[in-house]
Amino acid sequence: MICVGTGNNGSGNLHTQGRLGQGETAEIEFSVSAYEPVLNVQLWKGYTDDMEIYLEAPWGQTAGPLSEQLGVQRYILGNTEILVYYGKPGPFQVTQEIYFDFIPRETYIGNGIWKIRLRGRRIREGIFYLWMPGGGVLNPGTGFYTPKAEETLTIPSTAAKAIAVGAYDSRLNTFADFSGRGGNGLSYPKPDLAAPGVNITAPVPGGGYGSFTGTSFATPFVTGAAALLMEFGIIRGRDPFLWGEKVKAYLRRGAQPLRGFEEYPNPEIGYGVLCVKESIP
Repeated sequence: MICVGTGNNGSGNLHTQGRLGQGETAEIEFSVSAYEPVLNVQLWKGYTDDMEIYLEAPWGQTAGPLSEQLGVQRYILGNTEILVYYGKPGPFQVTQEIYFDFIPRETYIGNGIWKIRLRGRRIREGIFYLWMPGGGVLNPGTGFYTPKAEETLTIPSTAAKAIAVGAYDSRLNTFADFSGRGGNGLSYPKPDLAAPGVNITAPVPGGGYGSFTGTSFATPFVTGAAALLMEFGIIRGRDPFLWGEKVKAYLRRGAQPLRGFEEYPNPEIGYGVLCVKESIP
């Protein structure tokens, strides 16, 4: 059984999404702050959808419509070079990624308001998602102007078999708004549950302890709970056939409600917050 954190992009400005209809146009604006050395943007859409894609720089120069072809496409917009890659469906997904790589021609890429413009030529699904890299690698002013918290789960927490773990503040008994969230784009509920992920005491390199926040610090609580359940079932012989999906089911059943949520499962904390005692069958 694999436990995975849902990521920390729930309340950030690094993700947005929308729906495009036949013949409709959608314009996605994003800001690039000054002194940004590099940037990449990922556009995900249904492979069956045929969209015209344009890219407009802050000074009005435009590239597009882009050509769907294998290999790299190269565009020069002022002091910024853009490399565009069209992906193909993979072994486990039928979506398509279009990858934009912004490279400075001198020291920094062009700053200001950039736009990605989509026009629906042949639409079957219409939903699209855009991502920028997380992990604090971008300047604070770089991001989408209309970010969306829905479906901000990061890979591999989207995997159906994994236990996806969100975060909550156990001191205040409230949801941690940075925690990555699920949504209607998945055919199964995610996350599975939440665990404490705010101001967690953990060892630091070189000795001593520090205080940390994030779903990466919520996930070990659930990993430990899964190990305890397996020890209880397999080692002690209470449930010798305690395979992964059964562990997940027990943890979901034992999860407890959190203040502010009435319906379960939900896109924020799934089936509730971790409770080992109530998970023991």
